[in-house]
Amino acid sequence: MTDSPMHGVADPSAPARLAVGLVSAGRVGTALGQALESVGHVVGAVVARSAASRERVAKRLPDSEIFNDPAQVAARSELLILAVPDDVLPDVVTELADGGQVRPGTIVMHVAGAHGTAVLAPLTSRGALGLAIHPAMTFVGGAQDTERMRSACFAITADDEIGHTVGASLVYEIGGQPVRIDEADRTLYHAALAHGANHLVALISDATTVLRSVIERADADGTAAPLRSAQDMLAPLVTAALGNVLDLGPSALTGPVARGDADAVAAHLAALREWGASAPSTDATIVDSYLAQARRAAAHAAPAPALARVLGEAS
Repeated sequence: MTDSPMHGVADPSAPARLAVGLVSAGRVGTALGQALESVGHVVGAVVARSAASRERVAKRLPDSEIFNDPAQVAARSELLILAVPDDVLPDVVTELADGGQVRPGTIVMHVAGAHGTAVLAPLTSRGALGLAIHPAMTFVGGAQDTERMRSACFAITADDEIGHTVGASLVYEIGGQPVRIDEADRTLYHAALAHGANHLVALISDATTVLRSVIERADADGTAAPLRSAQDMLAPLVTAALGNVLDLGPSALTGPVARGDADAVAAHLAALREWGASAPSTDATIVDSYLAQARRAAAHAAPAPALARVLGEAS
């Protein structure tokens, strides 16, 4: 499709459809690059400045040439992927626009959740096709990230139908599901994902911390593995709860708030406060998280007056 100089082709017998450049080789960018290579595109140029990024490229994109300068990658790309943190994306776009290395007709996509295509204006005004394609998935930095991406939904924001078609085609190619998100709703979309996934990590971590301390107290002879036991105890419960809410919505709510058991909720709050009084400062506020979540749960459960009083008076 192009005679752009690209370094390394994993399968020379397969025609390369797009010459892909990656800025930079973080968790998301590497997984996306690997997924695109698996369907015939060639990630030939990558920005990888840190030792961890270079090691990641060597393991998962071994045929890619590594650069320090995004402009060098842009000059070699038909599809330029900007996989940088949300807060530095505008500066990267401005740097590339000022450098003039992004040719008209280049597809430039970023993977930032909170941004739409407006942030790409310095490049699209010069003839690039701008796409905002965000995978609704969490990434840990390993090969499993690529597999997860193949079953993920991707939020697509584009300036026109051509952009949406191009973005959806790329997502379908790697096995994902494209979902349109309007430019004006990108921040709200990202807030919903952060609340549902990132805050879930904090919630489960808090529950594990409290449960581990309970197991440690009962382990007089020191033979138990409290952290592992806490995780084993929570895993089937949390997995079932997540499956239930995704299938049934708020009607999946169970437990004392759903039952309107004001005494149980009050006892929980008292126990967490007592535990928090001697816990590290970072854990002392777990009771506040419990109370906030109990109030949200109650909003879905039409709580009895007694429970409403407990939740309203507790502060």
